[in-house]
Amino acid sequence: MAYEVHPLTEGFGAEVIGLNLAAEMTPEEFAEVRDLYFGKSVVVFRGQELAPDAQAAFSRRFGGLMIHVLTQFQIPGHPEVLELSNRLDADGNAIGFEDAGRYWHSDISYNTEPALGTMLYAVDIPPEGGDTFFADMAAAYDALPEDVKQKIEGRGAYHSYTINYKSNESDAATRPDLTEEQLASLEDVLHPIVRTHEDTGRKALFVNPGFTYRVDGMDKGESDALLQMLFAHTQEERFLYRHVWRPHDLLCWDNRSTMHHATVYDAQYTRHMHRTTIQGPRPV
Repeated sequence: MAYEVHPLTEGFGAEVIGLNLAAEMTPEEFAEVRDLYFGKSVVVFRGQELAPDAQAAFSRRFGGLMIHVLTQFQIPGHPEVLELSNRLDADGNAIGFEDAGRYWHSDISYNTEPALGTMLYAVDIPPEGGDTFFADMAAAYDALPEDVKQKIEGRGAYHSYTINYKSNESDAATRPDLTEEQLASLEDVLHPIVRTHEDTGRKALFVNPGFTYRVDGMDKGESDALLQMLFAHTQEERFLYRHVWRPHDLLCWDNRSTMHHATVYDAQYTRHMHRTTIQGPRPV
């Protein structure tokens, strides 16, 4: 299994060229890929040809797969594969979630057991735009002043999918209304502000502007000030990587140590992607 690995930034991220993820891997070969993924936090596997079942099979090697609350955008026969797309069906209805992630967030941090990792496959991409930014939350934690580390150590913050659902809507698209059944499946959850990565042992900030809205045990003013400071800190350029998509990229990121932000693109072009999401443990 010969392939090349190149760094994406000086601190985190890797590009893999020449590895066919649809092919069989020995346990030892898979262990190499797993260590690279969790060690680098963001890994892009270039030039993949992945049908939905092959993507799901590869993703499932890392853990159980999650079903997104927007069940109307599942691929038929593959409920674990979410379509992110601006394509329409014959009746003019959206087949995928177009307005996905155009704000800083960590996938499904609003669940009791949030996503461990996400894998996004570029089926069809626009010639420009639609890039994805990533923030290295472990490096951001390491760079905090000691007094801030002491202030947040042992504290928790609340995450919610619904609190910012409409305010997270971008100017480029409209988010679908949640059904009563979808709303009933969602509850706010308390997670530690600093989590320890189960595989690397590194500490990382686990707050994000998309879903985190209040620090436990603080009044609103103090909580808002602390969160806004942390949000601004994590978005400093020194912690960021901007992914410019190529056709047939499989981009994999570790939600335990990163957050991300999709950017807009010209809607005259098609952007169609398949997403699988790996179940994670409760943060500690």
